[in-house]
Amino acid sequence: MQPQIVLLKEGTDSSQGKPQLVSNINACQSIVDAVRTTLGPRGMDKLIVDAHGKATISNDGATIMKLLEIIHPAAKTLVDIAKSQDAEVGDGTTSVVLLAGEFLKQVKPFVEEGVHPRVIIKAIRKALQLCMEKINEMAVQIVEQSKDQQRALLEKCAATAMSSKLIHQQKDFFSRIVVDAVLSLDELLPLNMIGIKKVTGGSLEESQLVSGVAFKKTFSYAGFEMAPKSYDNCKIALLNIELELKAERDNAEIRVDNVKEYQKVVDAEWQILYNKLAKIHESGANVVLSKLPIGDVATQYFADRDIFCAGRVPEEDLKRTMKACGGAVMTTANDIKPNVLGLCEHFEERQVGGERFNLFQGCPNAKTSTLILRGGAEQFLEETERSLHDAIMIVRRTIKHDSVVAGGGAIEMELSKLLRDYSRTIAGKEQLLIAAIAKGLEIIPRQLCDNAGFDATNILNKLRQKHAQGGQWYGVDINKEDISDNYEQCVWEPSIIKINALTAAAEAACMILSVDETIKSPKAGEPPMAGGGMGMGRGMGRPM
Repeated sequence: MQPQIVLLKEGTDSSQGKPQLVSNINACQSIVDAVRTTLGPRGMDKLIVDAHGKATISNDGATIMKLLEIIHPAAKTLVDIAKSQDAEVGDGTTSVVLLAGEFLKQVKPFVEEGVHPRVIIKAIRKALQLCMEKINEMAVQIVEQSKDQQRALLEKCAATAMSSKLIHQQKDFFSRIVVDAVLSLDELLPLNMIGIKKVTGGSLEESQLVSGVAFKKTFSYAGFEMAPKSYDNCKIALLNIELELKAERDNAEIRVDNVKEYQKVVDAEWQILYNKLAKIHESGANVVLSKLPIGDVATQYFADRDIFCAGRVPEEDLKRTMKACGGAVMTTANDIKPNVLGLCEHFEERQVGGERFNLFQGCPNAKTSTLILRGGAEQFLEETERSLHDAIMIVRRTIKHDSVVAGGGAIEMELSKLLRDYSRTIAGKEQLLIAAIAKGLEIIPRQLCDNAGFDATNILNKLRQKHAQGGQWYGVDINKEDISDNYEQCVWEPSIIKINALTAAAEAACMILSVDETIKSPKAGEPPMAGGGMGMGRGMGRPM
């Protein structure tokens, strides 16, 4: 009898071979089912409640994937591609997960019949290469146009990105705002220069775009109301200093033998503060913003000299103000000179809903803007912010890569037809595999129909017929429950979305197919299964 060889630590779980691969594919299937219904203009939303009871309502694929705490190792790759699509392009996160899942689903029967995974991977790579060539050939390049034409195009792309979100009723209103916000940025289009502030109450249409910086009024002391609330051509001092009375006697031991001596100590403390304030006043600043608190004495001092001050300004707002108005954040009051002050044409404090906002407009370097969103519920505002983030990303991408394709399942149907035609020209297993991937691409139009409650089989047959006759931009028309030329309907998406989504989906599918064994080490700290638990005996034992 052979002695048993123990290679792995006790409790290690290892599974290999074909059943292992099939179970990985099934795990990916169940993730796809979780986000499948959120695709498209008629997609449903998911309500996810985390461990702390915070509820999130969303139909953004990446947001849902992040909030579902998935532990299955193979299924995690789908979460990663959704995140990468969100970071790279911003939209198309649900599509990328659907495509990867569908590719796997279509090749699963071949795996079960014993086709080697490497053969399948080779076929997927080949299909991907064909798709890339076709997209680049079909994509409509936007030649240099006038500002108005470019605007119209960007608005269409933004509207397409928002049509599947909660705010699709107001997509025309928001697409204008989003395009304005992105066009106000500099060449590099940095995302963090668009601030989004949420104020509950009011209606979505009351949302506004401030060209410049806006942030909520910070906590303030008495005397604040006396300070002027608006300035023209003001100078802004940005500080990282605490302007409060510091009790120096707390930091050091002071021995005094009479009251006069003690009074001197107190006076010295006041003097330190007044010296700081006098220096700030001498610099000629009208607005003082500090990251650290500004105390009541300082507030009163500034109010008497017609200076507006705000303490405890969040760091990101301070940075955006610095970028917009120039200047530098100072950590000492000693060298505040005119050249470190920011400038802006108009500053005012304005009431928005129940909140007060400080607005800086007409900044010299103003390559920044702030969206102030209004709306009923907290969750609704958060979802609006996520939708606008997607739209902003899409507009940035369209400016950088100026080619578009038609959305609504049109491009997927055309690629599917291309692969089907190609598969008939080759022999061997690849023929079946490429045909399977062609079928997998049809998941996007099919799911759009299912989510809208249409008869998917019927509409897909019409689409196949149209594409065979050469109508390459035909896709699902949600409003008419039929098919239509989506390019003419202005359902446009930057081609980079599709290229990214297909590449990521194909890579994820190949990765999952190339795994043939999973070895799971036991979690650290877990006792071996045999024998009792912690072996603590009586009593509570030490808290772990």
